[in-house]
Amino acid sequence: MKDDAKHPDHGFHKKRLQRVRGQIDGISRMIDERRYCPDIVIQIRAAAKALQAIEAEIINTHIEGCVKTAIKAKNEKEIHKKIDEIMDLIQK
Repeated sequence: MKDDAKHPDHGFHKKRLQRVRGQIDGISRMIDERRYCPDIVIQIRAAAKALQAIEAEIINTHIEGCVKTAIKAKNEKEIHKKIDEIMDLIQK
């Protein structure tokens, strides 16, 4: 859940998400064209890996920014909150 702190700008990820959207559209066309199953699966995996890479970058930004800030502030309540957020992300 978000707090009131200033959050980093993830706008640069939008370009990569647009690329993934293009991959998904391409997969949809492949299905419409009744393309070879393994070719479709390869494209699905490529899109999934691209999303995983974006996810990893955003988690890293969260740790390097939000979590680091809480630790530097030595606010135990905020530190535990950030740790809980990360654990929730890992477990989902």
